[in-house]
Amino acid sequence: MANDNNSGNGWETYSKLVLQQLETMSSGIEALRTELQHVKEQLSELKAKEDRVQDLKLWKEKIDEVASPTQMLTKFDEIEELKEFKTKAVTIFMIVQGITGFLLAYNHII
Repeated sequence: MANDNNSGNGWETYSKLVLQQLETMSSGIEALRTELQHVKEQLSELKAKEDRVQDLKLWKEKIDEVASPTQMLTKFDEIEELKEFKTKAVTIFMIVQGITGFLLAYNHII
């Protein structure tokens, strides 16, 4: 009977050890799954960023076909100069219109 008790006690200890190892492995696998999910999310984010970079690269190539950045800067400066000229021209035109109207009214009064 001592042998049966000893072998039963050994099996019980061994089964507890195996169960403990299985639980440790299970928690390790669960941690790996969580980390793998996190890596997948980061990979998705990187893929989205890569797609945006590719879109910007294509856009830049299309823009470079039309004009270089220095050419575009020059054109923007020219447009700004034209806007200033337009403002000055309209202002002068309005002043001339006002003077003409004043002179016509003055002639009519006299």
